[in-house]
Amino acid sequence: MTTEPNPNAKAAAPQSNGKRKKALTILAAVVALAGLGWAAWYLLVARFHEETDDAYVQGNVVSIVPQTQGTVVSIDADDGMKVEAGEPLVHLDPNDARVAYDQAVANLANTVRQVRGLYSAVDAGNADLAAREAQVARARADLKRREGLVGNGAVSAEELAHARNELAVLEAGLRASSGNLSRNRALVDATTVSSQPQVEAAASQLRQAYLNLQRTAIVAPVSGYVAKRQVQLGQRVQPGVNLMTIVPLEQLWIEANFKETQLAKMRIGQPVKVHADLYGSDVEYDGKVAALGMGTGSAFSLLPAQNASGNWIKIVQRVPVRIEIDGKQLAEHPLRLGLSMHTDVTVRDRNGPVLAAARKNDKPLFATAAYEKQLADANALIDKVIRENLPDTRHG
Repeated sequence: MTTEPNPNAKAAAPQSNGKRKKALTILAAVVALAGLGWAAWYLLVARFHEETDDAYVQGNVVSIVPQTQGTVVSIDADDGMKVEAGEPLVHLDPNDARVAYDQAVANLANTVRQVRGLYSAVDAGNADLAAREAQVARARADLKRREGLVGNGAVSAEELAHARNELAVLEAGLRASSGNLSRNRALVDATTVSSQPQVEAAASQLRQAYLNLQRTAIVAPVSGYVAKRQVQLGQRVQPGVNLMTIVPLEQLWIEANFKETQLAKMRIGQPVKVHADLYGSDVEYDGKVAALGMGTGSAFSLLPAQNASGNWIKIVQRVPVRIEIDGKQLAEHPLRLGLSMHTDVTVRDRNGPVLAAARKNDKPLFATAAYEKQLADANALIDKVIRENLPDTRHG
């Protein structure tokens, strides 16, 4: 047995140290390169982007409510169906409204004929007044002539007294006729039949009755898709009760809740890249910042936090940011209310405002013309009823 050291063991130690040193050098280089790469990525890209997954699809939810009471007799739309503006959705029993409508038509026709009588009374009053004025003038002349004949005995005192009495009676009749004519004129002065107050009141009643009859067919104020149908056949509904809702899917936007620390560089008009969890990364929407919220979510909550009392823990707040989406892309890949979204705002350009400017356009942001035809048809009906009850100038 030998006690001499192993020569191979002495040579292995320096070789092992060299490999470890080389590995550490490579690792340090990789870490340094990664750090430089991350720094370059942050300086050139990341610091100009603000992202959040706390974003959801929002939109207009139009409630369908009756404007008159009634019993539901038919339902023409159900959840998920596409409806157009002005299309009937629910029908109420129209019988009571139709009876009231028929009464209003008859009342307007009768009022027109009564007002025609007022105009005729004015014409007759003018003729009567002219005749009475002529009688009074003749009686005055007769009285004056007789007064000149009393002195020579040609006319007796009794006959003169009769002439005076007759003149007084005729003058009283003249005053009464003038008063009646004034009253009749007051009812029709500066008016036509259609603008006479009594006719206008009857026309308003007919207009209301017609609208009530039309409102038994509840129509869609906007085009969209039906959601949350609650109405049932036979249900007795009252004005203001929600029957269903309509969601116009072309009027959607994103509400992204950014941390307050992310808003320093955010401006209105900055471009946004949006992805939906529904479609994944395969579909990308182009959007822009439309508005920055006027308060944090907690500030508008039902029970806002009371930080002035009790123990207080600072929590980073979130502020809702409204993001508009390109309409063409939205039509190609429809979204739904409440869907989760991922938003990436490019904050490189900070020339835009933080607060929106005042609107210069007087047009409303959202409007419906679904009910305009009802009023126009009511006015056309009123004109027709008035014309039918005026004298026919083609005969006589």
